[in-house]
Amino acid sequence: MDLIREFKARGLLAQCTDLEAVDDMLKKQKVTFYIGFDPTAPSLHIGHFMQFKTIKYFQNEGHKAIVIFGGGTVMVGDPSGRTDMRPMLERKEIDENIEKFKKQADRYIPGALYVNNADWLCEIKYMDMLREIGAHFSVNKMLTAECFKTRLEKGLSFLEFNYMLMQGYDFYRLYKDYGCALQCAGDDQWSNALAGADLIRRKEAKEAHVLTFALLPDAAGKKMGKTAGNAVWLDPGLTSPYDFYQHWRNTDDGLVVRYLKMMTYVPVEEIDAMANSFTDAANINAAKDRLAYEVTKMIHGEKEAQKAQEAAKSVFYGGAADADMPTTKLSEEDFAGKDAIAITDLLVVCRLAPSKAEAKRLVAQGGICASDEKVPDIGYMIAKEDIKNGLIIKKGKKVFHKVTM
Repeated sequence: MDLIREFKARGLLAQCTDLEAVDDMLKKQKVTFYIGFDPTAPSLHIGHFMQFKTIKYFQNEGHKAIVIFGGGTVMVGDPSGRTDMRPMLERKEIDENIEKFKKQADRYIPGALYVNNADWLCEIKYMDMLREIGAHFSVNKMLTAECFKTRLEKGLSFLEFNYMLMQGYDFYRLYKDYGCALQCAGDDQWSNALAGADLIRRKEAKEAHVLTFALLPDAAGKKMGKTAGNAVWLDPGLTSPYDFYQHWRNTDDGLVVRYLKMMTYVPVEEIDAMANSFTDAANINAAKDRLAYEVTKMIHGEKEAQKAQEAAKSVFYGGAADADMPTTKLSEEDFAGKDAIAITDLLVVCRLAPSKAEAKRLVAQGGICASDEKVPDIGYMIAKEDIKNGLIIKKGKKVFHKVTM
């Protein structure tokens, strides 16, 4: 496969230090490349999966993948795209997150080499870092980097200012230890990634390259991820296969083709043919079904994708409850000794709202239904008796949740 051509056709390619040179390198030799992930949460999300999909393309052509888990860099925190400092994680939590990341990554990119940059970043001495690495960085140039712009307005800590040096050093170490000459990353990492290629050029007088990929946008044009607050998790305990499927089934019409090209392996020609039939609303819905099924299958497997699809169709088209619908089982403790539970409390227990304040807002805006009846006010109570046989809560037009005892 012509990788660069495929990336362009799918709208994945963003920036490259020298696209012609990278294209030539990928066609003529087996390349060792790397992608990095900072373990900032106990699960990877859909943005990370997009990087896995990229790795898989390379692996299928015989190229060697190195995955860096940022046990060292996460202790500083990437300031890219943020207006405040990231929360400081303890070493134990970082190590636990890395182990969870590895288990998830194994499902999608078997055969990749895993390394932890804490192995060198947490061991290097400060004076050695200043002399060996710091001497090659221009502060003036760093301050113009896109990754620092939003932070400079409110204040950039010296701690975070070092992140670019650390990521640059990662690339240099992998170049020295494994002959890694290509870094791949999301496009928000362009500035940080360039630092590594530049460091290799300065210290080794050799060329190394950076290839970045387009970020997956939501309907508002923001990147999907934890920082933006719109993460779709790969862990089924955080985003169930049904909710995962439903998320992509609810994709905005204007994003369906883009998502199909970026997220799936459906041939581009087939996707273009689908797009040409979008004058019929039924064909748009069929494309959304295809998108949701393909992505859920890649993340959760074919069996879970089929179950989620059947459940979603039962709800969307048949109006019926389904055994595979996300379900919350209430206990007597949830009722606090009463015979009914407030709708605002129920929404929080079912994770349909992150807080009672948000639950009140949803009810006040008329966005909640119980058994097809709109909840009239925030004081609405739901009897225990009504829940025993299963009650369907509907949030908005497309989110359904079953409640039982």
